[in-house]
Amino acid sequence: MHLNTYIQGNGFPILCLHGHPGSGSSMSVFTNHLSKRFLTLAPDLRGYGQSRVKVNFDMEDHLNDLEDLLDRYKIEKFMLLGWSLGGILALELALRHPERVKGLILIATAARPWGNHPPISWQDNLYTGLASIVNQVQPGWKWNIETLGKRSLYRYLIQQHTPTAYRFLAQEAMSAYLQTSNAATRALSVALRAGYNRLEDLSQIQCPSLVLAGACDRHITPESSLETARHLKNCESRCYPNTAHLFPWEIPDLVIKDIDRWIDRHHQIKEF
Repeated sequence: MHLNTYIQGNGFPILCLHGHPGSGSSMSVFTNHLSKRFLTLAPDLRGYGQSRVKVNFDMEDHLNDLEDLLDRYKIEKFMLLGWSLGGILALELALRHPERVKGLILIATAARPWGNHPPISWQDNLYTGLASIVNQVQPGWKWNIETLGKRSLYRYLIQQHTPTAYRFLAQEAMSAYLQTSNAATRALSVALRAGYNRLEDLSQIQCPSLVLAGACDRHITPESSLETARHLKNCESRCYPNTAHLFPWEIPDLVIKDIDRWIDRHHQIKEF
C-alpha cells in the first residue's frame, strides 16, 4: 500500500511510527525537532490518517507497507522511532532487518506489553466527548481541563493536565482518532487477543536502543517497557515520574532533550 507520509529535513533517515489511534502528523512532537538535522519520515500507517483502506488486514501488512516505503525512497540504513503500537512495529522491523537499523527509540511500548487500565464507564465516555469538543474550540482552556478533562479518559492518558498537553490533544489527537478506520482497530484487537511476546528474540537486535516510559502509564505499563529495556543488549532507559502514555505531549522539551543526548552519545548514528 502507498502510505501517505510526512517528510521533513535532510540527512540520515529516521522512520517515525505512530500509535493507535494516531497518524504521521501526530509524531510532529518528534519530527519538527529531529528534522533540523535528520531526514524524518512519518507515515500514516495502513488504515490511519490518509492511508485509507476499505477491507480488513493483518498487523503483518503494516510491516510489508513500511518495507515498501523504505524501498520507494531507496533507504538502506535508517533509525527507528516508535510510539506505542509504532514501537512494536519498530521492534518487528528491527528483527526483520537488524543489519539496516542503526538506532532504535521506543516510546511507551514493550516487547511483551501489558496494561492495567480500569474498566471504562459511560460517564468516562461522556466526559471525554465533551472535553474533546470544548478543547477543539478553545485548546488548553483551564475551565475545561478542571471541569471535564480531569474526569474524562484523559486522566489515564496524561498525568500533567497542562495547557500544552491539551493543545497537543486538540491539534493532533482528535483528527487522528476520527481518521482511524474500523479495519485498523480490528487488526490491533485481533493481534492483542493472540498475545504478543518478543522478549526472547530481542538479543538479535545489536544497535543502540533507547526506551522511554511514563511512570503512570496504564495502557502499556512502565514495568513492561523497562522489561524490554533489560532484554535489549545495548540499551538505555528512562522512566518519567508523574506522566502517562502520552508523556511526550506532557513534557515535550525534556523528552526531546533526552533523545538528543542519546543520539549525541552514539556517534555511529550521526556519522552515517
